[in-house]
Amino acid sequence: MSKIIWTKIDEAPALATYSLLPIVNAFTQAAGVEVETKNISLAGRVLSKFPQNLTDAQKIEDELSKLGEIVLQPDGNIIKLPNISASIPQLIACITELQGQGYDIPNYPESPQTGEEKSIQATYSTCLGSAVNPVLREGNSDRRAAVAVKNFAKKNPHRLKAFSKNSKASVAHMESGDFYGNEQSIVKSGAGSVRIELNGNLLKELTDIQDKEILDATFMSVSALRDFLQKTITEAKEEGVLWSLHLKATMMKVSDPIMFGHAVEVFFKDVFAKFGADLDSVGYNSNLGLGDLYKKLDSLPADKKAQIEQAIMDVYPTQPSIAMVDSSKGITNLHASNDVIIDASLPVVVRDGGQMWNSDDKLAECVAVVPDRCYATMYKVCIEDCVANGQYDVTTMGSVSNVGLMAQKAEEYGSHPTTFEISEAGTVKVLDRDGSELMSFDVEKGDIWRMSRSKDIPIRDWVRLAVERARIEGVPAVFWLDENRAHDANMIKKVNEYLKDHDTSGLDLPIMTPAKAMTYSLARIRKSENTISVSGNVLRDYLTDLFPILELGTSAKMLSVVPLINGGGLFETGAGGSAPKHVEQFLKEGHLRWDSLGEFLALAESLRFISQKNDSKDLSVVTAALDEANNSYLDNNNAPSRKCGENDNKASHFFIAQYWADALANQTDDSALATKFAPIAKALKENETKILAELQSVEGKAQDIGGYFNPDVAKAEASMRPSAILNSIIDSI
Repeated sequence: MSKIIWTKIDEAPALATYSLLPIVNAFTQAAGVEVETKNISLAGRVLSKFPQNLTDAQKIEDELSKLGEIVLQPDGNIIKLPNISASIPQLIACITELQGQGYDIPNYPESPQTGEEKSIQATYSTCLGSAVNPVLREGNSDRRAAVAVKNFAKKNPHRLKAFSKNSKASVAHMESGDFYGNEQSIVKSGAGSVRIELNGNLLKELTDIQDKEILDATFMSVSALRDFLQKTITEAKEEGVLWSLHLKATMMKVSDPIMFGHAVEVFFKDVFAKFGADLDSVGYNSNLGLGDLYKKLDSLPADKKAQIEQAIMDVYPTQPSIAMVDSSKGITNLHASNDVIIDASLPVVVRDGGQMWNSDDKLAECVAVVPDRCYATMYKVCIEDCVANGQYDVTTMGSVSNVGLMAQKAEEYGSHPTTFEISEAGTVKVLDRDGSELMSFDVEKGDIWRMSRSKDIPIRDWVRLAVERARIEGVPAVFWLDENRAHDANMIKKVNEYLKDHDTSGLDLPIMTPAKAMTYSLARIRKSENTISVSGNVLRDYLTDLFPILELGTSAKMLSVVPLINGGGLFETGAGGSAPKHVEQFLKEGHLRWDSLGEFLALAESLRFISQKNDSKDLSVVTAALDEANNSYLDNNNAPSRKCGENDNKASHFFIAQYWADALANQTDDSALATKFAPIAKALKENETKILAELQSVEGKAQDIGGYFNPDVAKAEASMRPSAILNSIIDSI
């Protein structure tokens, strides 16, 4: 049988898998395709790092590494669901849960002192941030809204809140001292190694540098950052708007948590000035946010704890109102670095009319603080466009798809091991293997220095894919590159060179700065025109949340295809994250509002990939039937409701199974499949009322699945497959 790897991951999509995967396997096995899971969840990755601590029954293979081998195979086929890009608090919570389940793994040492503790921290660090994506993404990204999904959104528009006539909503960014302003870039001549040194001391040696690879290095001046943060706080107070910070502290797991920590210290400077010694005594790290501070205070004497808690509360009246993550629980924008993630949070600011939630649980206009200029400018243009021209019209707006450079860890954020918090003032140098200087930076203690890399072969493939999509779609494909940014200047040279390898006659392939590209794309959107954005890895991440959230209401409905460079295929189920709030609702009342449309669409593309490679008639029929089922799912508006007591994720899986079986039963290209699925379709139709009632039986009831990060399989299946009739029909296929 042909094989599809379905990733076992975290949170809401993991719960949905317990219900959906039995249905998928029942249908695909009829056409000679087996769907197999590989555990790349946070819990799975953690456990795989400590086999020596586990019993034979507890041991789990490093399945992420195995997937790293599969993506290099010409027939590799992986459906990748959203996973947790863990922050330190999430990692610690996962470790604590696993320990409670009987796994004898060590604690995470936040401030390692001994060699053993440093080794444990280094091992755990491989589970932090973007641990999965760099391994799997051995191809560039083609993300777009399927035509049926876009048409459905136009017919059934979600609500975008209007911007007020004199809206004060804005985006603030640094004007100097940031990563953008300090960046240097070279194109490496010849393969080999480079050394990164601070004052002559080795920080990192890279031994796998390729010929023609772009190497970028830059740093954030922490003194400039703190001045900027204070300025935005002061101005927000004067303007009477919410102050909100937007970073990517999950993917950019070194740089952005540090920036987040400085924001905590600047906002609560009075607390740190008065109680700094006490906070140091309990090992508090501001990078972990205000939420971690409250936990650390438990180790202080009661009177001291009360004094500090009161000092925190005394800060709020002196500062601007701060954006809230959960006002009912007093959780602010600064409680945890992973609570407000820019690619998801800023599109919602636009969607909600330039507003975020305040401490009174009401929407209020905000200033979105995005320190670095590399991409803040395009968000700024988007907000300004809405302030000037009003909110977008979902029923008429055009679409912006994306071709993203991400293969072989291209532009890998700063989550890689070449990001450093500078330990002493001096000079950071990047040296070639012969000792010659490639780049040099004068830095201060505490500055954030990082290097990024983009290999030549992925860049060539990225340009090829952009030309291909422009030809297929017949719309402009805009390269979002800024000639005044060092990295982009080198990228522009390569783009212009590699475009010559293709027939570009009749195609519109302009190169624009992110700000100008945003202006251009928004103007086309308002005229119901489509555009392709061609961008690097970070912008790929940002844009494929921004436009889908505005166009479709969610990025989880995006079609995300990654043609792997060696011939395989990676099919991602949208960019919607792993939806922890969905899990919270499910555990409380048995209702899962996660929409599996992304999985349905990815599965269709994955099956099509196998069918085309193997010229399989059976599989082409099964795939065409799934396409028809997906259209029926949309036409009949079977997406899960947000409300408990109405159809949820489990019901949506029933409907996709019903439509899929019906399409197979009524097709005329394969009589054997029609005969096989006719009784299945009949049973699903005749028992629809009973099945939906059984699925509803868990609604309104708290669910015990035996764990958040590492659920008990039997308990999770019982919660997500409560219909005996449906299970019997599916298991009979």
